[in-house]
Formats: sequence, C-alpha cells, structure tokens
Amino acid sequence: MRTKRLIAGGVAAVVTAGLVSVTMTAQADTKEPPPALAEFLQTKMDELAFQEVLDLDPPTQATARAKAKATTDKEAAPRVKGLAAAAAEPISQQPQIDATVLELDRYGRITGSATVLMSPQYQHGVVVPVDANHHTTAVRWRQWDDAGWYANQAQGTIDIVPGRENAELDFMSPYPASVLKLMVNFGVLRLVDQGQITLADTYAYNPSPISSLCGGASSDTIGNYVDKSLTESSNAATCALVKMLHDRGAIDGLNQAFQDLGLETLQLKNTNPVNGGRWGNPVTMTSLDTAKLLSVINGGAGTLWTTPAGVPVTRNALSSASRKLFMSKLGQQGWNWMLSTPNYCGRDYPAPGIPQKVADRWIAADGTVTVAGEAFGQDVRPCNAAAEVTFAHKPGWVNNTGSDAGIVKSLPGKAGRHYIIAVFSNLGDQYTDPNRPATPPGTVPVEYTEKFAKLGAAVDQYEAARH
Repeated sequence: MRTKRLIAGGVAAVVTAGLVSVTMTAQADTKEPPPALAEFLQTKMDELAFQEVLDLDPPTQATARAKAKATTDKEAAPRVKGLAAAAAEPISQQPQIDATVLELDRYGRITGSATVLMSPQYQHGVVVPVDANHHTTAVRWRQWDDAGWYANQAQGTIDIVPGRENAELDFMSPYPASVLKLMVNFGVLRLVDQGQITLADTYAYNPSPISSLCGGASSDTIGNYVDKSLTESSNAATCALVKMLHDRGAIDGLNQAFQDLGLETLQLKNTNPVNGGRWGNPVTMTSLDTAKLLSVINGGAGTLWTTPAGVPVTRNALSSASRKLFMSKLGQQGWNWMLSTPNYCGRDYPAPGIPQKVADRWIAADGTVTVAGEAFGQDVRPCNAAAEVTFAHKPGWVNNTGSDAGIVKSLPGKAGRHYIIAVFSNLGDQYTDPNRPATPPGTVPVEYTEKFAKLGAAVDQYEAARH
C-alpha cells in the first residue's frame, strides 16, 4: 500500500488507498491525534451493534406476508409502530446502513470524507474508497427491494448506476423516505432560478386520482409548499411540488442535473405525474451523493468537486437566494429525533444526539414542541440553552427506513465544527431497542433506535475535538 502525507498550512492530509481524510496537526506533543475519519466511523458503527435491535414485525409473524406486497406509495403503507413489544424478535440479519461524513472548512470546502456501508455482507462495516473528488466507482449500488432484503440476504437485483457489475462492493441502498424531499425542492428552486416560476406564484394542486399519500386538492403559494415540505415534512405539500415539476416537464431535467453534477445515485424516478405520489423503490439516494448535494446547498467556496466528466461543480448550481432559502428551511426542521434528539429533551430515552438548537417556531410558551399537530411533550429550553450547534437537516422514516441528512455548524462560542452527516438505513419504526420505555400518553413515540442518536453524538464529539 502506498501512503502519501501532504502538509500545508497546519493541516495534514493523508491519502491511502483512494481514501482522503484531513486531520489537524498536533498542537502539543502530549495530544493524541484522533483516528482517521473513516476508521473512526467504521469502528463506531460496529461498536453500536445495530444488529441488536428488535423487529416488531418479524418474519416469523403472520404480518410478514405484507412485506412481499408492492405498495405504490411507501410512505402511505400501514405502520407497525403500534404493535405490542411482546411480538418483537431480534432482527433476522445485520441491517443495511449507509453513512457519510464530509468535513468542511470555514469556507464550506470539503476537506475530509468518509463513507461506511454495513449489511449482511459487511457485518462490521466496510469503508468505501473514494477519489480526490469524493466520488466512487467501487460500489455496485442496487435498488432497495423490501421482500428481497429477507429472501436474498439483502442483495438487490436492480442496478442504480449502470456498468458497475465488477465493482468490489455490492450494496442494496435503503429507500430514502422523506429525505427525497431534498431532491424535490432542489428541482423546484432550479425552476425559480431559471425564471420559470416564483415562490410567490400560487399553484392549484388538483390530483386525479387522489392518493392516500398525497390527499386531496389544495391551493397555496409555491413558497408555502416548499416550507411545509422541508420544515414539517408534509407529504401533501411535497406531492403538490412533484406534480408541479411534472406539469412543467421538469422531472427528466432534474434527474439529468443530478447526473451532470456527478451525483449518479440521486434519482427521482417513477413518481406519478397526475398526483405527485407513487414514491417507491425507484426513488434512490445514497449517503455520499446526498452529502455532496448538501455541500452545494451549504454554499461552499470555489470548486467543490470535479465530476467524472471533468466538469467543476460549484455552489452556483443554485443561486445565492435559493441556497439561502434552502438552508433557512432546513434549519427550521421540526423533526429532531434521529441523529439529533432534542425534541425528547430531558428523557432518559432516547440518548442525546447531535447537540443542536431547536428552531423557535415549534416551541410553545411552556417550552414543549409540537410539529404538524404531533406533540413531543418535553420542555426543550434546557437543551436549547446547552446546545452547541445548528443542524440544518431533513430526516425520513417509514417502517423499514430510517434516514437523516444535514449540515452541522457550531453556535457562537462553541467548539468549532463544520461538517455534513448523512445516514440511510432500513431501521425505521418497525425496529426498536430492547430498553425503549412506553411512550407517554399523548406524545410522539420514538420512531428510531437510539443507536442513531449515539452515532450522531459520537461524530459530533469527534469533530469538536478536531478543532
């Protein structure tokens, strides 16, 4: 193995086997340098033992037959979170997890990258080799298959990116759930930048047929649909935006834009043009490409990366105004409950995650948070007082998807960190921890294993220690 160490401006960059990581040079001889980012991420994911979660709808139960049935709208499928914990069994195999951390400098430029995959084939996690542009051809990405995860040991059958049959790694990418709303809103804001629409325009959403995912007709400004889609994860608002993109013939152009940016696994495919629904497995995202898209939204300076076609990618893929709006809405995210858990502030469970500040818009006079009519019931003001970062993010959840992706920045006076984290998994609300307590009456249940919050906290502590 050939290793090259480059030192400039107090930063040591280590390039090993196609992996790029950036570490600060030691400030004192007595200070132990942290492990390489990829090594840290893989080790921490392995230590958290995601395979120890319980399945509320295990294959041995009669309800497992529903897993083989295709659903036109995964987000509208029946949920299992209300099943009695007595029915739970250990998960049948190592879960699918796809995690990326991108380290950023003060100007938003990518200085370090790590992606780790975990699956029945990679039970202790495997580091994905990337090139200097944080791109990889080493993975044969496969489309998620609900029944195939059980029947075929998590080996998918449909390729997301063609021509990867001989790749060294083979991974079935979890369905992204509501993180797909990043792609939808990126497409909407591209139309704004192109002058085809404005955020003040009113869009009349008239679906035919009406789907259980999307609901009935509505009329609102595009800006309000964007707000509801990103901050409270409204499926109805997002369906309206997807239909609007179809109305304008913009879906194919959006998917091509992702290809042109070198983000091959970002694909908003097979949605229904007449109602904006049919969110299914052909909609794909991976953690690395999602994190890179977020780096554009974050507005890093200069060339963020160069595509395989040799095209430099900059923040100008979106206008300054669109990036600012996007960041504002992600920063007002209401559902802070996977990688960060301040909505459950003060409870013994789930564990604290990324120590973010909850946006004021969700906090009532008594300090409790209510999002889209769902009450969390905890006074979050103590956690806001102790918060160290902002987390502009978008989570997603269905029975067999738990996902979260966003941009972390230190609050003034706190240990400096600036990074992007994206995690996709098949551990949605069908899975739980053995130690999860009963949900207090009238409050939102914990939808994810607390292992994700522990992962978020560990990554944040690691990044804080580096600065």
